[in-house]
Amino acid sequence: MLDATRQLAVVTGASTGIGLQLARQCAEHGFDLIIAANEPEIEKAAEELRIGSSSVETVQADLATIEGNEALFRKIGGRPVAALLANAGRGLGKAFLDQDFDDIRYVIDTNVTGTVYLVHKIGRDMRARGEGKILITGSIAGYMPGAYQAIYNGTKAFIDSFSYALREELKDSGVTVTCLMPGPTETEFFERADLMDTKVGTQAKDSPLDVAKDGFRAMMAGDGGVVSGWQNKMQAAIANVVPSETLAHQHTKMAKPGTAETKR
Repeated sequence: MLDATRQLAVVTGASTGIGLQLARQCAEHGFDLIIAANEPEIEKAAEELRIGSSSVETVQADLATIEGNEALFRKIGGRPVAALLANAGRGLGKAFLDQDFDDIRYVIDTNVTGTVYLVHKIGRDMRARGEGKILITGSIAGYMPGAYQAIYNGTKAFIDSFSYALREELKDSGVTVTCLMPGPTETEFFERADLMDTKVGTQAKDSPLDVAKDGFRAMMAGDGGVVSGWQNKMQAAIANVVPSETLAHQHTKMAKPGTAETKR
C-alpha cells in the first residue's frame, strides 16, 4: 500500500522508455508512485522501481479510453497527487491515406483525448488544493508538419500548445505545468509506429534516461517547457523561422517509408 505521509506521483506510459525513466526519477527523489500503461510489462516496471522506501502501485488500462483513465483515477482513490507526469503516447507511420482509420483514431485518443481527460481530472484537484506539478510529454514534432507522420505530429502540436495555455491559466494557482519536448529517443516507439523502414526509425537517438532527467528537473523547477538535447533545441529554433512547406518536405526525408539508413 502507498504511504499516506509521502508525496504521490502518477506516471502514465510508464512500462518502458521515457515513461519508465520518468517514474525512476520520481522514485529516486522520494515519491511514492502509481504507474499506468496498457500492457502487462507495467508489472515488471513496478518491480524495477521499488527501490529504497518508495511504494509502487500499478494500473494496466487503455489510456486511450475514458474507462481506462477512470480506472487510474479510482486507483488514486482521492489521495492528493503531488505530480502528474502525463507521458502516455502512440505514433503512427506511413502516408495518412494509407493508414487504417482505427489506428488513426487510437493515436488521437491516446495522445490527445486521454491525456486531456486525465489532466482535467487531476488538475482540478490540484487547483482546489493550491499546489501540484504537471509534466506533459509533448515533442519537437509539434513544431513541424509531419509528412508520413501527419497524425502524430498533429497531436503533439496540440499537446505543446495546450500545455503552455494551461500553464498560463494556472499561473496564480500554485499549480505548475511543464511541457517536455524530446526529439527522437531510443524507445520502442518507432517499432510500434511501424517506422523501422525510415531514416528516423534507424538513426541514432537520444537516451530516454537523459530525456527523463531533463523533464524531471524542469518539472521540479516549475519551468514552462524543456526541449531535451542540444540538437533538438537547434531544430526547434529553426522550425520557428522556416516555412511550413519546407519543414514538411524535410520531414519526408526522415519519415517516408524506404528512407532507412543502411547500417555498416
